[in-house]
Amino acid sequence: MAKGLLFASFDYSPAQEDEFNDWYDLEHVPERMRVPGFLNAQRWVGDENPKIDVATYDLETHAVMTSPAYQAIGGANGSVWTKRVTAIAKRILRFEGAQIVPGDVSGPAEANALLAVAMNVDPAVEAEYNEWYNTEHLPQLGAVPGVLTARRFLSSGPDIERKYLALYHMTSLDASRSDAWSKAANTPWTAKMRPHFRDLLALRCKKYVRKG
Repeated sequence: MAKGLLFASFDYSPAQEDEFNDWYDLEHVPERMRVPGFLNAQRWVGDENPKIDVATYDLETHAVMTSPAYQAIGGANGSVWTKRVTAIAKRILRFEGAQIVPGDVSGPAEANALLAVAMNVDPAVEAEYNEWYNTEHLPQLGAVPGVLTARRFLSSGPDIERKYLALYHMTSLDASRSDAWSKAANTPWTAKMRPHFRDLLALRCKKYVRKG
């Protein structure tokens, strides 16, 4: 059961595409998948900008991120290759945290598309924001045809850029452009909450397929 998440996204336009993908596929992902508690790794590319790269890792718990096995390869202990590539690529968002809804669901391997929505929220309305997200917004979007899973995460990392992240795995991005999605995403309660969003980031991605 997946109760934690590591999410990383880059704009790798300044880097060489072949090297960036070789680093990710041949070193970075295998290195992490050898860490106990890493359950899967999925890569995605931006729908409109193919130089946007997203990686999602489901974790048994967020505590995996503080384990000796991960600490041995993460942060300052990253490889020379990791440090060189990540210094060239532009980081968009790194997020680590705990799954809050549904609580223990993994990203489906059969998904062909991903929508990631991250944000902070005005603290004055945070309680209502979470009630809205958990009881209306996420369930309604999760019920749209073509949506395979809808999950929410709360940041638990040392450097919190955005407190909340929602991930929607889909059969294709057409699900997020459908009339059913529009109806589910535009309710009176949603309209009330939107002015309180802060630092909103939405990434629409297709499944990464390695060339060659």
